[in-house]
Amino acid sequence: MLARVGVDSVEDLFADLPDDLRNPAIDLLPSLTEPELVTLLGRLADQNRAPTEPNFLGAGAYRRYIPSITDRLVFRSEYATSYTPYQPEISQGTLQSTFEYQSVVCELTGMDVSNAGLYDVATSTAEACLLATRVTKRKTVALLEPIHPGTAGVVGTYAHGAGIEVDLVAGVDEIGEEHACLVAQQPDFLGTIVDLEPMAQAAHRVGALLVAVADPFALGMLRSPGEAGADIVTGEGRDLAGTPAFGGPSVGLFAARKKYLRQMPGRIVGQTKELSAPPHSESGPRTGYVLTLQAREQFIRRERATSNVSTAQSLIALAFTITMQTLGPVGLRESAELCYQKAHHAASRIQALSGYEIPERGPWFQEFLVRGPIPAPELAARLSERGIVAGLDVSERAEPEARDALLFAVTETTPEAHVDVLIDALAEIGGSR
Repeated sequence: MLARVGVDSVEDLFADLPDDLRNPAIDLLPSLTEPELVTLLGRLADQNRAPTEPNFLGAGAYRRYIPSITDRLVFRSEYATSYTPYQPEISQGTLQSTFEYQSVVCELTGMDVSNAGLYDVATSTAEACLLATRVTKRKTVALLEPIHPGTAGVVGTYAHGAGIEVDLVAGVDEIGEEHACLVAQQPDFLGTIVDLEPMAQAAHRVGALLVAVADPFALGMLRSPGEAGADIVTGEGRDLAGTPAFGGPSVGLFAARKKYLRQMPGRIVGQTKELSAPPHSESGPRTGYVLTLQAREQFIRRERATSNVSTAQSLIALAFTITMQTLGPVGLRESAELCYQKAHHAASRIQALSGYEIPERGPWFQEFLVRGPIPAPELAARLSERGIVAGLDVSERAEPEARDALLFAVTETTPEAHVDVLIDALAEIGGSR
């Protein structure tokens, strides 16, 4: 290899790297015994304030009520290495759970078909944009602000490699015939519930698709994106699978209309029946599950592959499915309504404090903007001094409502006692109640 490259040694091969980067001094701690290591890890874990202290940070990751049966089932040993199998004929249980997951996603989103899951909502949305460009033969996509900056960033990374332009737009009137799709978040990044139907109509008028990035929990009480006219729906399933864990692991929901089935990324599990019943069977042909479509480049010719997505987040998808099926449509709606009511009650208490304002952006679900008597960064710091994790500082965003504001999240799991602590702290910071 060195001869082919044209250098004499490995040192010459890496000569462009500074010496301090090539051979850095590694200052390792002395080794620990197992009891010492357990003690250290416990001490580090105790630094995590989120589970016990008042926490109003959302912005894409939320604490949800997860039925205890979810962990009880998903932690069974047979699911510990859950993965979309390479030998599906002997992995019927895993395939069936994936099929159930796809069915839940379709019911929730109002779409015809779903895949076996992608990495997270950001990569699912990026894959949706790629699908739209393949279908429409256009090379520009539009993201409707306010959209989660993490999602927009991942879409931009995917688009750069594919030679696709990304436009950030403030309204549907900016969509033109050059756009393959309009991507709209529901609720949007600042918490507002949006009306997807006029967005779908505006996109379809110019031959573009509507990609709805929907919160599956909020869909418990909102109109499904499919009913509103969306062509593709993406979302994040992590919150209904377990508690936030530094952003992962996740499962990205991806569902679309049937006509886009063969353009979808990843894998799709289907249900079928045997051609004939086994000998001596009294129940007739058996139901079976198969990998119906595998559109990634490992399975088909690279030029025909829709994506290089290499896996399905099967374990997280299973946990999501168990939670959804345990709650059922009624339980999901009741949980979503409880979340909505608790968030609005907390906002009304903050609004009643002297010096505080809830900027109006239209109807909202669980997140709301708070503007206080002092700058947003200082307000967040003052709350942190009191052991309260404030909402996200969005004061640098372009939206006028976000000026000098924090984005607070209140969910169905937020204790009222934590809201009491927040109200007392805000009143003390503001100087009056």
